[in-house]
Amino acid sequence: MRIGIIGAGAIGCVVGGLLAKAGEDITLVDQWPEHVETMRAKGLRLSGTCGEHVVPVRALHIHELQQVAEPFDAVFVAVKSYDTEWATAMGVAYLKPDGVVVDFQNGINDHRVAAVAGRERTLGCVILISAGMYEPGHAMRTDAGKSAFKIGEHDGRITPRAQRLAQMLSAIAPAEATANLWGERWSKLALNCMVNPVSALSGYGTAEVRLDPAMRRLAVFLGAEAITVGRATGFEVEPIWGIATQRFVDAAAGKGLAEVEAAVSADAPSRRGGRPSMLQDVMRGRRTEVEHLNGYVANEGQRLGVPAPLNAAVVEVFRAHGATVKPDPAHLEPLYRLIPGGVPRA
Repeated sequence: MRIGIIGAGAIGCVVGGLLAKAGEDITLVDQWPEHVETMRAKGLRLSGTCGEHVVPVRALHIHELQQVAEPFDAVFVAVKSYDTEWATAMGVAYLKPDGVVVDFQNGINDHRVAAVAGRERTLGCVILISAGMYEPGHAMRTDAGKSAFKIGEHDGRITPRAQRLAQMLSAIAPAEATANLWGERWSKLALNCMVNPVSALSGYGTAEVRLDPAMRRLAVFLGAEAITVGRATGFEVEPIWGIATQRFVDAAAGKGLAEVEAAVSADAPSRRGGRPSMLQDVMRGRRTEVEHLNGYVANEGQRLGVPAPLNAAVVEVFRAHGATVKPDPAHLEPLYRLIPGGVPRA
């Protein structure tokens, strides 16, 4: 398959680089000039839990897509949520008539991708690997190797094209076609709402958020809200970190909270050194995706009559700091005050 990846960030590079290393025909397209030029000159450096590799890759600036003479079989849209429409439109212009567009993003943007590409050409991929990028031409995989990809059709069918994509991605991590794309999406969205904003506001990494008593409790309550809203859309939300989602809802209601917090922390040490994507954005002074993560939960909750006040408050905290946030654990204090009974302190 000829694969075009629009958005060669941390995930796009780990996926694209490892697929290229496995022999797939990959083209990486990105809007960061130094990053593209570094990959061209030196290859793409991969490190972290995927091992140390330098992979020769085809890397293009976005204005160079016109060089693509043979259309792609699949385009992966791997940009930030706020760049979804233009990136999809760009990719579709270089897609075969029977090609597919794969939403390879955080958040729930599948309908936005389908509005541009056509629903019949669109699949979703829920990404459970983790990665970071802190310099041009170098991406780090940071998950412990237990993560996976879930490929799904919008209508829940298990199709040959979904299975083919899953087979290809299995060169990187366990991958499967899912009949519950939306339940998987809401599971990943809940996870992102739990960890990303808490990390970005505080400056703490993935492991620390799950180990610190106050931040961990905040994460549990944020997740419970997201799960409740997700269920109200009509889909069963898949487990998070192997924890049944009903346990988060029960914990927020006062039942089994300590046990859920212990489960959240159980494998957290394996994530040391990892930084959620929103913290990486804050560190680089970039716009965050909070409006498309916690904001999406709050908006869907309002539409469905299922309040999500804590997720709405997260968005307001970010708005209060303007376009950029300087991480400080004190930013979390207004959120702690919204949790019944408060939060424990280390």
